[in-house]
Amino acid sequence: MRGLQLSLDKGQKLRFERAFEVLESLSSKANSDASVIVADDISVNNEDAILKGHGTAEMNDRLVATLCGVVERVNKLVYVRPLRARYKPEIGDIIIGRVIEVAPKRWKLEINFSQDAVLMLSSMNLPDGIQRRRTAVDELNMRSIFEENGVICAEVRGFQHDGCLHLQARSQKYGKLKRGQLLTIPPYLVKKRKQHFHHLDQYGIDLILGCNGFVWVGEHVDVRDDMVEDLSDKSEKQKVKSWNTLGDEEVEAYTPPDTRQNICRSANAVRVLSTLGFTITVEIITEIVELSKSMDLEVHEMLGAEFYVIVAENEAERRSLPTKRR
Repeated sequence: MRGLQLSLDKGQKLRFERAFEVLESLSSKANSDASVIVADDISVNNEDAILKGHGTAEMNDRLVATLCGVVERVNKLVYVRPLRARYKPEIGDIIIGRVIEVAPKRWKLEINFSQDAVLMLSSMNLPDGIQRRRTAVDELNMRSIFEENGVICAEVRGFQHDGCLHLQARSQKYGKLKRGQLLTIPPYLVKKRKQHFHHLDQYGIDLILGCNGFVWVGEHVDVRDDMVEDLSDKSEKQKVKSWNTLGDEEVEAYTPPDTRQNICRSANAVRVLSTLGFTITVEIITEIVELSKSMDLEVHEMLGAEFYVIVAENEAERRSLPTKRR
């Protein structure tokens, strides 16, 4: 919060500081017992057989913190969750990556991690949707599926002994992303939830919150399961599609102006939240988009200093509402 670089006038600066004072006071009250800094004692209430987890150490029969963060407890395990940390992949995470290399039988992706991820040709659905063994022809046509600098959504499959991260994209909801914007935010602002794919029907866009800090805002794409179709019918349809590929691509490449504006407005909402250090959720993004529309702001005006101050004030008011009810 203190490292924000915004050109505010004197009045905006006072309002901004007042809003963040309220936010800091609310967060300190909520996490007064859980927040720790380096060398702080962690109270374990004289429990036996405590498991010391990440960010903890035992000194002079006391459990102390070696990181700044929040104390978390899972049964007997006690560990410290850092407030700001780099992305650490876990199996099942929904991530977004950019293709940096097309290698034999695999694509290498940059996923905002210390190592590049690998998507094997055998770990994804082929364009025709038929389940079969991959052949040399499929390997030669890899660039027709994903090429360099392409954006892909996938799921973390597992790790190799050398630390290499393997992905899989065997569902219709995974695959290539196009006609949208890719945003990079701190990974700790994206909380892991049951649903990371969101369709904002009122705006006609799709929102994907990647656990690795990559956020995709793009035109809505209908996801249908091709496996329920009869394979023989599909092969006939595929032949027809192959003759009309160029015409279909020209039609699909057009995005209505209203949808483009909604994409840019939602992307700016994510930028505002990221700059202010607020957690990114689909509900808050929708609120900011509606706020900008109610104020009759242009898309570029959402990145102005006044709108940052208004969003901070609204967030302080929203978080203080539950305390008032109590």
